[in-house]
Amino acid sequence: MRRASVLAGLVLSFSLSSVAHAEVISCAPQFPGGQPPAVVDETLRSGTVMLCSHGYAVLESERTRGPLWAAEYLSEENLEVAGSTPRRSSFYPDGRLPLTMRAELYDYKSSGYDRGHMVPSGDEAGLSWQAETFALSNIVPQTAELNRGAWAGVESAVRGLADRDGELYVVTGPGYDPDDDQTIGPDHIPVPALTWKAIYDPVSNGTGVYVCLNTTTPQCRVISVALLTELVRIDPFPGVPATEKSRVMAMPPIGDSPYAIEHDASARGLLREWAAPKVQKALRSLMKAMRDG
Repeated sequence: MRRASVLAGLVLSFSLSSVAHAEVISCAPQFPGGQPPAVVDETLRSGTVMLCSHGYAVLESERTRGPLWAAEYLSEENLEVAGSTPRRSSFYPDGRLPLTMRAELYDYKSSGYDRGHMVPSGDEAGLSWQAETFALSNIVPQTAELNRGAWAGVESAVRGLADRDGELYVVTGPGYDPDDDQTIGPDHIPVPALTWKAIYDPVSNGTGVYVCLNTTTPQCRVISVALLTELVRIDPFPGVPATEKSRVMAMPPIGDSPYAIEHDASARGLLREWAAPKVQKALRSLMKAMRDG
């Protein structure tokens, strides 16, 4: 693939599981009204490409060699299939991307960070769809305490809401602190300061966002989609009215994962108010980057 094609934002739409046949897949079903998340910062938009898989879509960044967002449509029917699908896949670099945009397995080796799914494999209906989520284009570095604790609880809470209401649109992504240049691997994959998961419930016409700090003592809180857009410069649901995005719907509590239960000290802090200096610093840095941009 020519680099110029990447910078032009060419949408690559073929299946990970059947690349040889160049099966064309549309991203549109993953977005409400067929409208993808909007990156409202021109600098972030530069050098990005959208990839479409069966169960989700991602916007991949040349700057981070990872996703800026990952979007999925969750239905009760697909979750029923997903619930009976065992986890059998392994992580792999995404061959749809050129080397300049691609994370590799060696980037995560001995890094001290987990390979954190943005779209979780547990959402996917069947083995082939599940395997697509293990592409490194759907992965960011997460601490073990977040990935196996609070984040697993967030994923479980969202699945529970989708199962209750029948359908949800979900967009997930990382948030980076411009004052923190920590990276992993030979390709210098940046470590996000936080990860977020935004939901739009078409049944109640409500929205909300879980935001979790990516530390060894992860804390999470619920914010509005409007505030998320200010912080990370991404609007996950541009077609949803602004009035709905400024309010926060009733969000299910974050459940304890097996890891969180085993590590009680971490579990007790999951929903603590974000008063810690490190958290406030991350938020201030993100807001400063937004203003300066």
